[in-house]
Amino acid sequence: MTIRVFFVDDQVMVRAGFVMVVEAQQDMTVAGEAGDGVEALDRLAAARADVVLMDVRMPRMGGVEATRRLLSRPDPAPRVIVLTTFDLDEYAFAALRAGASGFLVKDAPPEDLLAAIRTVHRGDAVIAPSTTRRLLDHVAADLPVPGEGPDPLAALTPREREILQQIALGRSNAEIAALLFVSEGTVKTHVGRVLAKLGLRDRIQAVIFAYEKRLVRAGG
Repeated sequence: MTIRVFFVDDQVMVRAGFVMVVEAQQDMTVAGEAGDGVEALDRLAAARADVVLMDVRMPRMGGVEATRRLLSRPDPAPRVIVLTTFDLDEYAFAALRAGASGFLVKDAPPEDLLAAIRTVHRGDAVIAPSTTRRLLDHVAADLPVPGEGPDPLAALTPREREILQQIALGRSNAEIAALLFVSEGTVKTHVGRVLAKLGLRDRIQAVIFAYEKRLVRAGG
């Protein structure tokens, strides 16, 4: 299956570099490109794309708002990878919260870019939970205070709640398995149930959810 990739960046040379890298791959093709969020939303309404590389800071409409609007469309939405200049960019966190599947620093090597595209196309996240946790620690003071109402964590069993907490602390399935003295397959099953019960897309969304619900706090 060929992965259709769409590029959104206000720097023409950056887009040109991405296009060259992607077009050299047998399993990828360029679905289109845009110079800002407004143009991207317009073109993506007609273009079929599987993965969108979205710059965060652009004129007219930045990547956070464009990501939010793109992923709220009723049609099957593409996966979004946010491009940022700094790995602790609060705008990157806002885009993750809007539904992006991860972020890349712009000066990442081409092989990292290609791996990220293939990873999100499979339905996974492109950054490690530990990186997401560092980002969340950086912006923790700005996280909303949980409101009143039904506790969404009530749907989880004690073991699932424990698994969610370990995910939020940045631990891998193998690390969680060793800590809880269970098999890695068992952890994977629990992770799938946690995501399904909470309506979360991937582990990154699980980390954000756990921080917002104060299941974990900045610094662990």
